[in-house]
Amino acid sequence: MRHSPPRGTGAAVTSPRAVTHPAREEIRLEEVLHALADPVRLHVVRQLAAEGTEMNCSCIDLPVTKSTSTHHFRVLRESGVIRQTYRGTAKMNALRRDALESLFPGLLDAVLSAAGHQAARDAAHR
Repeated sequence: MRHSPPRGTGAAVTSPRAVTHPAREEIRLEEVLHALADPVRLHVVRQLAAEGTEMNCSCIDLPVTKSTSTHHFRVLRESGVIRQTYRGTAKMNALRRDALESLFPGLLDAVLSAAGHQAARDAAHR
């Protein structure tokens, strides 16, 4: 049975396990910046960028509860920063690097670079 897509998703929902994402043309800069402004979500994005491949939610160690972690992944997905897909029972996460780069050239790399510099600065002061 095929369901109509929720408004603003740009994708059809084909099963209860399907995850909706904004279409590339629906991704908004202010939503991406909001998603990247949170330290926990930025940590997720840095890990995904460092791995360069899909990662299971449980492989990304976060200092928050499971329900809070779910919220952070949802914000990243709904803003268009990540794509989530199911592989069996595992929810896999990948950066939407190509979409972000085509819409906002250099933004993701600049944020990741700045976050790396900040992390090094923080480590030096410990």
